[in-house]
Amino acid sequence: MSEHETPVAEEQPAPTPVEPPAGGDADKQLAERTEDLQRVTAEYANYRRRVDRDRTLVVDQAAERFALQLFPIVDDIERARDHGDLTGAFKVVADRVLGLLDGLGVEAFGTAGDPFDPSLHEAVLHDTSPDVGVPTATTVLRQGFRRGDRVLRTAMVGVSEPESPAAQPAAEPAPDEPAAG
Repeated sequence: MSEHETPVAEEQPAPTPVEPPAGGDADKQLAERTEDLQRVTAEYANYRRRVDRDRTLVVDQAAERFALQLFPIVDDIERARDHGDLTGAFKVVADRVLGLLDGLGVEAFGTAGDPFDPSLHEAVLHDTSPDVGVPTATTVLRQGFRRGDRVLRTAMVGVSEPESPAAQPAAEPAPDEPAAG
């Protein structure tokens, strides 16, 4: 190299400072991400509620199906009790079977003297009686069962109605009388 020559340094372009995106863009991205996170969180919460509800429904249906299978056995137990045959070891087994129904939340209904309700009772006998004022289940042939508000089996009953018809609504004017106008 000569005196007049100066070493030339490799010229590199001057680094340009990277400018952060404008404040509006960062805020916009933050708002979008926040909305996405809230949406995903809400979807997950709804999914968990749906799964919990479905799980409860499956458990309830299984309990009801199991109870339905026990009803014929309960009918036999009640017949044995009515005939005085429910003694000894058979009584212990019967109490355990009835305890299973209690544990499932199943309760029996349908006793003689209950007012007749077609949503709870299945009428298989019908007669009239001066002893009742409203249609009444006077004979219970088979108990009904419910679990909570849901009727699993209606009670099979005989229904008695009052002998005299219910009071007639207000008398209508006779056809030969002119209507008040």
